[in-house]
Amino acid sequence: MSRQEAQQAADDLARDLAEKFEIDYGWDGDHIHFDRPGVNGIITVRENEIRIKADLGLMLIFLKPRIEHEIVDYLQSHFGCRFT
Repeated sequence: MSRQEAQQAADDLARDLAEKFEIDYGWDGDHIHFDRPGVNGIITVRENEIRIKADLGLMLIFLKPRIEHEIVDYLQSHFGCRFT
């Protein structure tokens, strides 16, 4: 995946998460910062790599498996991403 494709994948993922979980997000260079009450994080886009870090508050920790599943499923089904 090229850098441009990776950036598009990250943007598509952020938009999908924003709709499903009411998250605000925005680009800052090669990073997408996202937040909402109880969660904040960053998606970093590099050549052939997308890294996602999210910090969940105590009230949203129960959503962790669902959020992880949404991210993995989206990137695998839309872009054929592999996870290590």
